[in-house]
Amino acid sequence: MKTKIAIVDDHELMAKALSGLVEKFEGYDVIFEVSSGAALIQRLQINMIPDIVLLDVSMPDMDGYEVSFWLKSNYPEIKVLALSMNDKEEAIIKMLRNGAGGYLLKGCKPQELKHALESVSQKGFYYTDFVTSQLIKSLTTESNGNPADQLGLNDREKRFIELACSDLTYVEIADKMCVSPRTVDGYRESVFLKMNIKSRVGMVLEAIKLNIVSLGNI
Repeated sequence: MKTKIAIVDDHELMAKALSGLVEKFEGYDVIFEVSSGAALIQRLQINMIPDIVLLDVSMPDMDGYEVSFWLKSNYPEIKVLALSMNDKEEAIIKMLRNGAGGYLLKGCKPQELKHALESVSQKGFYYTDFVTSQLIKSLTTESNGNPADQLGLNDREKRFIELACSDLTYVEIADKMCVSPRTVDGYRESVFLKMNIKSRVGMVLEAIKLNIVSLGNI
């Protein structure tokens, strides 16, 4: 049975190009293309249920963040693969927090899109180079005891992680913690080293995986 794909993108040309590309991949069937979150919801309400939604992040009215969160709340079985021109970590973190299983830049190669679809379909997630290979491998492992203590995180570093899992910038985190941005840079470097990750996205995912923070609190 083919994996059913829905494409949500307000640029019709992009949606058509994506549809044509996905249809060339063996084992996938694009069941519809729509230009908005509202149109997607209408299709779902008449029982046109895809396995994976290829979701544009930047859309008017209901953007990708809102659509992804709505899907997570109402159709959690539908997997979301975000597509965007925005490569900022804050955007990636927000999409992952709102339920997306992966985040691709629109300039990616067709082979990467195919690999992402396979990974999301089979594993439920796909992470690019923003997340280290070691983090990907560790996503399915279990941790015994207090993860923060095992990693050697102190109270200030744990507080930094909690704030970093929000939409705050590093400067705003420094203000919240009543320290200088340089001090926050030190917390970040120390946390990255202890958690063995290389990006803010990786830190957020690792913190969620180890229950250092919970999805309900971010």
